[in-house]
Amino acid sequence: MSPEGFQARLAVSRETLDKFRTYAALLTKWNRAINLVSPSSLEDLWRRHFLDSAQLRGYLPETSDPSERVILDIGSGAGFPGLVLALLGCGQVHLVESDQRKAEFLREAVRVTGASAIVHAQRLESLDPPQPDVVTCRAFASLTKILDLTERFLRPQNTKKESVGLFLKGRSVDEELTEAGKKWRLRLDRFESETDPHASILRLRLLSLGDGAS
Repeated sequence: MSPEGFQARLAVSRETLDKFRTYAALLTKWNRAINLVSPSSLEDLWRRHFLDSAQLRGYLPETSDPSERVILDIGSGAGFPGLVLALLGCGQVHLVESDQRKAEFLREAVRVTGASAIVHAQRLESLDPPQPDVVTCRAFASLTKILDLTERFLRPQNTKKESVGLFLKGRSVDEELTEAGKKWRLRLDRFESETDPHASILRLRLLSLGDGAS
């Protein structure tokens, strides 16, 4: 996919496309020193990483003011999907990345693109961000581990605010759902990925412990 194809697919402005070009150039430069993404995947960066992340835009909860939407992106790495969603104007994005070198890259990417994002260079367990509307992640961990880490956001106490989980999962999604179901009762929707026939998008709306779990 070319930058122009990406622009046409997502109907983004020339200004936004320029920000993605800047992001792409920075990622390519930094990837020589830091293992942000597989070098071979850079040949298909606009589809495999940018479009793959951007497709989550269509599954975000509706809001009258997208700028007020709070997105918590865990294990952000090279910025997928969180930084992509920030550049698309999907909300205020909190990028959580404990690897200090990757966090440094994210800070520079936010600076040069002007993305509406905040980088947290720490582990999620020690983070106390605003209650998010959406929790996102991509290629971060197994579904069970993700739910263990994010349950305090997806199952908030003493609040009427319902958070949604949007998780990009690969070939092992069926096994991960089976394993997660042993501990968690999940209410979720599953969608086919636009960029990978073997991948899925999970939209989780309610999380509770299953029978026998503690």
